[in-house]
Amino acid sequence: MKSTDLGAFEEIALMAIGILGKEAYGVTIKDEIEKQTNRRPSVGALHSALYRLESKGYVTSFEAGATAERGGRRKRYYEMTTKGKEALEKAHALRSSMLNLIPGIDLNNS
Repeated sequence: MKSTDLGAFEEIALMAIGILGKEAYGVTIKDEIEKQTNRRPSVGALHSALYRLESKGYVTSFEAGATAERGGRRKRYYEMTTKGKEALEKAHALRSSMLNLIPGIDLNNS
């Protein structure tokens, strides 16, 4: 089985994007990561991961219209691509395969 080029934090960010669907932009992605992991990623770390995910073709992004509540700034929304879904599936398969090789770990009781 081949490895994946998806880093651990990139994987978490990509899963958050998948969970959020059409509502995936910087703040909601950060909030979802906090909700799911009880960790608070820095904005810089998140934006670096999003940039890497986009450069790998795992997400696409687009800017929505500016709003007064954001001081005229636009939101950048992210959407998982088919390649991104395949990367998550591959990462999951690799982790599961390796976990199954560790004596004493029962994945059926989790």
